[in-house]
Amino acid sequence: MTSPCRTFLFAPGDHARRAEKALSLGADAAILDLEDAVALSAKVSARQAVRAALLLPRTARAYVRVNAFDTPFCFGDIDAVVGPGLDGVFLPKLEEASQLVAVDWMIGALERDRGLPAGAIDLVPIIETARGHAALPALAGSGIARMRRMAFGAADYTLDLGITWTREEAELTPVRSGLVLASRAAGLEAPIDTVWADLRDGDGFAASCARGQGLGFQGRMCIHPDQVPVANAAYSPSPAAVAWAHKVADAFAEAEARGLASIQVDGRFVDYPIVDRARRLLVVAARLG
Repeated sequence: MTSPCRTFLFAPGDHARRAEKALSLGADAAILDLEDAVALSAKVSARQAVRAALLLPRTARAYVRVNAFDTPFCFGDIDAVVGPGLDGVFLPKLEEASQLVAVDWMIGALERDRGLPAGAIDLVPIIETARGHAALPALAGSGIARMRRMAFGAADYTLDLGITWTREEAELTPVRSGLVLASRAAGLEAPIDTVWADLRDGDGFAASCARGQGLGFQGRMCIHPDQVPVANAAYSPSPAAVAWAHKVADAFAEAEARGLASIQVDGRFVDYPIVDRARRLLVVAARLG
């Protein structure tokens, strides 16, 4: 059973105190950032700070967002952070399957060289450009075993396409739906949704989480600790939903044993697709404890 992936909380990699806090603030995972949160002049020195943070006691899994594949920093970032304490790597601005293959090879070689379990480090590509969006089927179907899920970054995506990122986010629906579809078709986990930039708009963030969850995302990248409990709740089945799922699954199991394949539960029609949805929800609830 995979670990929960509702919340991934960013922290700047060159800020030791914030990185340490992010690993213990209730998120399922922290992302120690070597990309956008670190100035060009500090990128190399930030690697040492991230390496130290990965060895600290913590309550969350630890990921690192390295710099993009076509930058001078990507290889050095990966070489610096692959080691004990690293759960995964976020790879920004992914555009080609060949980039995935190269990064997978790098991580695999470092795992072998450093005595780490083969394939244990996740690789999470972030789709943030028009080329990445267009290449989704090839990226999702690349066959990289350590790539269990993908993520979406709206800030760079809307910048690349010249799109206005609105509060209602209707302009993001095509790429979000494309990510969910490509992930499902390739047998990957559901994707991780974009950050929400307006820290003053808590209601907007909650609504955005509800939209993402409704479209099929399993979790959210967060940029402030206050967003973590909101996203954890949005991507967790409610007690009422869990109770309903138990009721449906139990009633259908009893009916199926009597040779029935469709029933009513509290006036609602239930057949195999409905009960399969209920059983999926119960699996998620069990995973979340």
